Amino acid sequence: MKFDEDPNSITEEEVMAAVRSAVVDMSMQPVLCGSAFKNKGVQALLDAVCSYLPSPMDLPDVIGTNPDNEKEEPRKADPKQPFSALAFKIATDPFVGRLCFMRVYSGTLESGSYILNNRTGKKERISRLLQMHANRQNPIDKVEAGDICAGVGFKDIKTGDTLTDEKNPLVLESMSFPEPVIGYAIEPKKQVDVDKLSNAITKLVEEDPTLSVYTDEETGQTVLRGMGELHLEIIIDRMKREFKVEINQGAPQVAYKEAITSNVQHKEVYKKQTGGRGKFADIQFELMPSQAEKPGLDFANEIKGGSIPKEFIPAIQKGFEEAMRNGPLAGYPIDAMRVRLFDGSFHEVDSDSLSFEMAARLGFREAARKATPNLD
Repeated sequence: MKFDEDPNSITEEEVMAAVRSAVVDMSMQPVLCGSAFKNKGVQALLDAVCSYLPSPMDLPDVIGTNPDNEKEEPRKADPKQPFSALAFKIATDPFVGRLCFMRVYSGTLESGSYILNNRTGKKERISRLLQMHANRQNPIDKVEAGDICAGVGFKDIKTGDTLTDEKNPLVLESMSFPEPVIGYAIEPKKQVDVDKLSNAITKLVEEDPTLSVYTDEETGQTVLRGMGELHLEIIIDRMKREFKVEINQGAPQVAYKEAITSNVQHKEVYKKQTGGRGKFADIQFELMPSQAEKPGLDFANEIKGGSIPKEFIPAIQKGFEEAMRNGPLAGYPIDAMRVRLFDGSFHEVDSDSLSFEMAARLGFREAARKATPNLD
């Protein structure tokens, strides 16, 4: 957009149009100041959303994957197209029950209709549709492409699920969430609140995908994990206010990860004789850092000539996967690594799947110590 040299010739409308154009083509990201405390800056933020963010008509067609043939398909922001929406939040309302917030990308959905959850492959009935205004809900009869609404009456919908017309399935790009980084050991102050605590955790974890809970096998403690101390303090406060559960909490535990940083080749022979049938497995492998984008074990089977029978390969892979749960430095899990299995041997009588699984576990323990491990 061109302006005259006189700065007074630039109108407010022209500036807003230029900012909106830059935001739509993603060459600019506006930043606004504010605070949730006493709602400072909230109105300015809402005004900026209306003024600068693109409408569905300003954006290209959404692309999804057809689960029947794995081909990509576009969907236009048109009420006449097949229905497709993304569930971006699950919330619990004390009066209405569980709410599914959804963004409608195409088509039309009427209150009381059935839709397909592409994650589960099952139908879900949305008994009511609500237009949300802060903590108020206005019932509406239908929603169309471009709308954001909340649905009530579903059984099994989670954050990131794609909801579509039954006859036209489509899987939209889901949301990815980071792993929790810190945890508290929690327990109810009163023994009678055990069931209340369990119910509260179930609902809060369903609402918040960055929150997780597990039971420590060694101590028996319930550990609540989240994205930081403030995150967990808010969750604990919600337990008290919304679910009436008073809890005791332990000191914060940082969720460390271990990693290997160098390549190591190792030969592991697992041999055990107990009088009857023995145990024997021999594997040779190379342990190295993973170059894959996804976390986990990158396992490469390069066995040739049948030195290890094919039926034992899954057991070897399982052994390495189980061994990754406890790193060599302090017992923290290893997030990602690569294993190249290239040789080995077996005994026709004494070799079995369990022997090769144990060989993988023991071999990892020795090799990981030499692979320059570090703590993240």
